[in-house]
Formats: sequence, C-alpha cells, structure tokens
Amino acid sequence: MPDMIKYSGFRWFGFLRDAALRTGIYTGVFLSLIFTAWLMIANRAPFLEPLAMERNILGAALLALFACVPVIRFFRSPSALLLSGLLGWGLFSLTYQIFCFKFVLLEEYYSTFHVFVLGAVSYFVFATISWIGTIVWRVYATNSSHTHH
Repeated sequence: MPDMIKYSGFRWFGFLRDAALRTGIYTGVFLSLIFTAWLMIANRAPFLEPLAMERNILGAALLALFACVPVIRFFRSPSALLLSGLLGWGLFSLTYQIFCFKFVLLEEYYSTFHVFVLGAVSYFVFATISWIGTIVWRVYATNSSHTHH
C-alpha cells in the first residue's frame, strides 16, 4: 500500500505547501474577516453607537494582533516574513477596496493605496530588522567559536 496517495484534484493546491504563502493567505483572510465584522458592526448596529470608541479600539487591536502573525512566525526568516506579510496585507487591502465601493466615506480618511502602503512599509521595517538581526546572530555565532588570546 503506498504511503502517500496522489489525488489529481489536489494538484492545484500544491503551492500551499509553502508555509509563507499559507500564512499570508490565512492572515489576509483573518484580517479581512475582522475588518468586515468591524465595519458591519459600526454601520449596521446603531444601538452600539455609545460604545464607538471601545469598538474602534477593539477592532484596531484585533487587526494589529493578526497582522503580527507573520512577524512572530517568521522572525528569523526575513524573506518569508516579507512574502507572508505583503500577501496578507494585500488581501486585506483588496477587501478594503471592495468595501470602499459600498461605503464611500472609507476613502475620505485613507485610500486603498494608503492602507496598502501603511502595511507594506511596516512589514518592510520588520523584515529589515529581522535581516539585521540574523546577520548579527550569524556574526556572533561564528565569532564566539574562536578563542581570544
């Protein structure tokens, strides 16, 4: 009996073997779901209007928490961090653009391009810090093996 059965229909999902792509897609989906829930609660639940500040703080905190998933998972791999983060934030930006068609006041504060650049610059900063950290770690690891006389 073969160890692994190859299904022909699952050939299309071969790209999901890469952890960075998978994490990016999951992050983008979760960010989009959180933003959708936040937007629907803000616009379709008028009885929660007295709690608007708390709602916005909670929504922003949840977005920040789930946006940190690629940073936490790939803190030692800058390229995977950047790929995963940009993919997730790109999916979130696409969701933001779709909602801008329905809720026209969304683009009054931030356009879709501004939202994407905000996330992209953040992920570039974290990837750069991760890259510098891995360089420092490798230099320290190679330097500590030599004895100093």
